[in-house]
Amino acid sequence: MRKRSQGARVVLVGLVFLVALLVLRINVSTLSRLSVTSPPRSLTKNGQGTKWLLQREITRVPLNSRSQSPPESREVSAAAAITCDRSHHAYDTCAVTRPTLLHPRTATFFLLRPTAGRLSPEKIRPHPRKWENSTMSKIKEFTLASAGPPEGLRCDVEHDAPALAISVGGYAGNFFHQFGDGLVPLYVTANTVFPGRDFVLVIDGASDQWMHKYEDLLRALSDRPVVYVDRANASHCFPSASVGLISHGFMTINPKLTPNSRSFLHFRRFLDEAYRRNRPGAALRPPARRPRLVITARTGGVGRVILNQKEVEDLARAIGFEVAVFEPNRSTPLRKAYELINSSHALVGVHGAALTHALFLRPGAVLGQVVPIGGDWVARACFEEPARAMGLSYVEYGIAPEESSLVEKYGRDNVLLRDPAAAKGGGGWSAKVMNVYLKEQNVRLDLMRFRGFLEKVYGKARKFMEDEEGKG
Repeated sequence: MRKRSQGARVVLVGLVFLVALLVLRINVSTLSRLSVTSPPRSLTKNGQGTKWLLQREITRVPLNSRSQSPPESREVSAAAAITCDRSHHAYDTCAVTRPTLLHPRTATFFLLRPTAGRLSPEKIRPHPRKWENSTMSKIKEFTLASAGPPEGLRCDVEHDAPALAISVGGYAGNFFHQFGDGLVPLYVTANTVFPGRDFVLVIDGASDQWMHKYEDLLRALSDRPVVYVDRANASHCFPSASVGLISHGFMTINPKLTPNSRSFLHFRRFLDEAYRRNRPGAALRPPARRPRLVITARTGGVGRVILNQKEVEDLARAIGFEVAVFEPNRSTPLRKAYELINSSHALVGVHGAALTHALFLRPGAVLGQVVPIGGDWVARACFEEPARAMGLSYVEYGIAPEESSLVEKYGRDNVLLRDPAAAKGGGGWSAKVMNVYLKEQNVRLDLMRFRGFLEKVYGKARKFMEDEEGKG
């Protein structure tokens, strides 16, 4: 009897021990889940969030997995952690799919967690003019390294949203290219890579003037502070990163190529949202009694100047327009330009970067483009097609050779005026020919001939004004 009693006690103690061990294991598992899934705030200083980034990466292995293999066996391959697409004519894109550290001084993204196997670093210039070597040579090259950061390099600033790294260099001083090579591709990229998601803009090549000029648009894309690479001293860590700008062509957005079917009309609405944001009481100009026409002016030795500008303005007033002359420069605040153009019914000017302000016209308004000799293709690609995509009425005035200042220099029968296509040659514009058509050429408009063009613009602008009044 005594032996049976001792045996029962042993069995009972064993059962109690097993139950206690099981309860302890459940509690540890629960605590592990809680510690891994608690995120930090958007930004943390001095590397306090690095451990969280790595913990979150480890949780890609199911928490209920029975495998107790060491971290090294759960490493991802370098090829999976860093991928690049170089199949496009105009741009390259790369992605870092794991936690990464940006070292601004070397423009390098390092993986924070080692990979199974090492690949040669990927190099990318994140600007969408890949075919143009002279431009791309000015764009800083970013490096994506599968190796971890060098000894002593740590996260100074941590972000809980991915990075979108781009360059806005290239033709940085040209207003058309700032949109065509920068802001429109940026809108496309954000809506392709991060549709409906938050991200941190990482920008290289921005001047102080560029940063100030476009701060409203950048803030409308992401509320998070922009990281300007060439001004940053601290290293920044992100859960992942996308590097490069996606372009659908000159001032073009193809809705079939964006996950959320964004079009150029959506981009136009985005501009409205950006410039009206946080300014609900911003007063626009009072209702017009006559259609408002903005005439863009060019002066000095820039080319494509209307030599009889004053007579053109007087003609427009005689036809019935309320006329405003707009001569933008690099320091013109975009919000001021937006308020002028957005409150107008028509915009007219000679082909040039100033017509990019047509982006601020309301759908239904009129864009009138004066096309100089030799400018047919660029006029269509740069302004006609985007205008139609934004729902604008488009009217074009192609100047006659007699209206071009090139007649005085080269003569009426010169191939430059008689056959611009032949002058350009089959391989596109040479720098010499482009300089003739875009920089040497000014226009003196035939007022009798130009009147017909302005009357057509007036008819469309008046109808637009009356339609808007009817809606109001």
